[in-house]
Formats: sequence, C-alpha cells, structure tokens
Amino acid sequence: MAGIKEIRTKIKSVHNTRKITKAMEMVAASKMRKAQERMRAGRPYATKVREIASHLMQAHPDYSHPYMVEPSAVRAVGVVVVTTDKGLCGGLNTNLLRLVLSRLSEFQEKGIAVQATGLGSKGVSLLTRIGANLVSQEVQLGDAPNLDRLIGAIKVQLDDFEDGKIDAVYLATNRFVNTMRQEPTFMRLLPLPDGLSDPFQAGEESDNAAQIKSSHGWDYIYEPDSKSVIDDLLLRYVEGLVYQAVAENMASEQSARMVAMKAASDNAKTVISELELVYNKTRQAAITKEISEIVGGAAAV
Repeated sequence: MAGIKEIRTKIKSVHNTRKITKAMEMVAASKMRKAQERMRAGRPYATKVREIASHLMQAHPDYSHPYMVEPSAVRAVGVVVVTTDKGLCGGLNTNLLRLVLSRLSEFQEKGIAVQATGLGSKGVSLLTRIGANLVSQEVQLGDAPNLDRLIGAIKVQLDDFEDGKIDAVYLATNRFVNTMRQEPTFMRLLPLPDGLSDPFQAGEESDNAAQIKSSHGWDYIYEPDSKSVIDDLLLRYVEGLVYQAVAENMASEQSARMVAMKAASDNAKTVISELELVYNKTRQAAITKEISEIVGGAAAV
C-alpha cells in the first residue's frame, strides 16, 4: 500500500487536474453559446439556397452548369473533411474519421481514386498518416469560420471538378443535433443530386429530400441571362454549404468539449473521494500501529 505522503501527493495532483478541467468546461460553455448562435443564424440561408438549387434542378433551364451534370461513370472523387484543430472533445473527431475511413475503403474497393481536402488539424493529420492524396488544407480555423479561407481550400476541388479530373465532391462534417448529441455526416456536395435535401435540418438526408423536392414544375425568368444567374447561384450554394458545415462542426466541438470536461471533472471528484478514503485508512492504521508499539513498550518496561 502506498504511503501517506504518496497518497497526499496524488490527491493534490488530481485536485490540480480538476481545476483545469473545470476551467476548460466553463470556457467551452461560453464559446458553445456563441457557436450555436452563429450556426443557427446560418441555417436559414443554407436551407434556402439548397431549396432554390433544388427547384432549379427541376426547372431544366437552357444553360446546364457543370455542377448540375450527373457523370456517366465515377472514376475519381474529392472528399472534404471538416474536423477540429484541438482535441479534448470526446469522440467527436474519432466518430467522424471512422466514417470517412469507411467511405474511403468503399471507394478503394470500387477502384475510385480519391483526392482529399482537410479543414482542421485532426483531419489533416489523419489524411497525411494514411497516405491520402491531400491536395489542399486549411488549419487553425479559430472560433469563427472565415469564408475566404474556406473557399481558398475548397477551390482546388471545385476547379478539378469543372476540369473533369474528378466526377464528384463529398463533404464530411459533424451535424449539431443538441448539446449532448452530434452526428457525423457524409454527403455529396457536387454534382447536385436530384431532389436536394438539407442534412443540417433533418435527421436523415433521405427523409428530408421529400420536403425540398417539389411536386410541381418550376420556371424562371433570368436577368441578365441564365448563365450569369446560375453560375452565381451555384457558387453561393457551395459557399453556403461549406460555411454551414464548418459552423456546425465548431458548435459540435464546443458542446462535445464541455460535456467531456464536465465528465472529467466529475471523475476527478470521484477519484479524490476514493483517495481521501484510502488516505484516512492508511493514516488510521499508522496511528494504531504507533499506539500498539507504545503500549507494548510500556508493558515490557
């Protein structure tokens, strides 16, 4: 059994750790509120731009943008992985990266080449470690998403898609459900699927597809011309979806970190209680032994 001094040192060490986890929990709770407000503020725009893009898919305009053309065969794809820059947020990154690795394995089995873009240090680290074809990356995103930095990293994938080097672009991120629950999501960004859904609003993409896909046809009048309007609209569609994906991931990160740090603080409190019990028992045993020795010595005299 450890001595009294060693147990006292362990108790002090756990106390110090609990102070750190408690402080991190409070910081994450403060950042979580702002991140959730930013995420919820972006959802209506992302939903509306997907709805308009869905209606545009049903309108069959004269001009057909490359983003709207379904490939005859998929030979290569691009994958954009959105993760956090920091750890200590439970299984948030682990669950998402497990899903990404599963999808990459499926692509490999079908003989489909994959090129990746990493947004966040954790995703970049994994993609580099497994030897993926990392064509662009952006790390240290901060507490608020910066659209200019995000589009700079995504543009490599968009240019390759327009040039025909890849046939589809997928986006992997964490969808914020509530403070206790975040879901890893893997969705197709390009080309636009028929009957677009909004994965940031509903639980399953297939369930919400019917909500956006309209039962009647759509027709539009374009000013100045259909090419200018559609080009600008689909660019806003990509920007809005990528921005919302990063905002959702940041809200999920702060929520997961707050929950993880609260659990760590509670566990530290439990460990301290157990160590204090062992400390008291050890101390009582030492006192009893000393009394026994004194009594034994007095009896011998």
